[in-house]
Amino acid sequence: MSKELSIIIPTFNEAKNISILIKDIDTTLRGKIDYEIIVADDDSPDRTWEVAKNLTKEYPVIVLRRMKNKGLSPAVVEGFSHATGKIIGVMDADFSHPPKYILKFMKAFNNPEIDIVWGSRLVEGGGVEEWPIMRKVISEVARLFVRPLTSIKDTMSGYFFFRAPILEGVELKPRGYKIGLEIVVRCPHKKAVEIPYIFRNREVGYSKLSTKIYIQYLIQVLILYWSKLVK
Repeated sequence: MSKELSIIIPTFNEAKNISILIKDIDTTLRGKIDYEIIVADDDSPDRTWEVAKNLTKEYPVIVLRRMKNKGLSPAVVEGFSHATGKIIGVMDADFSHPPKYILKFMKAFNNPEIDIVWGSRLVEGGGVEEWPIMRKVISEVARLFVRPLTSIKDTMSGYFFFRAPILEGVELKPRGYKIGLEIVVRCPHKKAVEIPYIFRNREVGYSKLSTKIYIQYLIQVLILYWSKLVK
């Protein structure tokens, strides 16, 4: 049976966060939106997948324990293949994307012209709790690289929702961790709107950012530019 909303949460070593997050999402949405959560876990050593499975009897949760083709973007794309929602959302498991914004994002879809709702730290009302100066610089440089590809300001955000039909007939080529950029560039859509949110720093666990991820991002951007040139 199809749902109104499918939320994809890619995870790796988020055992201490995932149960709290699922409960928080349920508190936010229960009785308001018919939803499902798809946890796409890369066979975490801390057994995040097992913690999530223990919640499936109480909450509408589907758990994918992924053994191959690991990485955030491939995990999200695999989650898409299991989603039944008319709207699909993507969010992180570390509470950097607070669930309290979901209802506001969903309300935006009352406008039939809007196909993508993008959580943004760069429009009025959005922001970041606290980041070191180097991370701010890296994020800004990364955004500059893709300005010709999309009008969205906060292209580095991983908190976004979209109408499921925009995926139809589109071959996504997931790489790195910015699957949202892949979607907004490759998927035909009428209108994308940015809605402000405050990015929270994780309290438990550790960031997955690394030099390898930055290199993957650069490769992804080059591929997206090439795809535009050859059309």
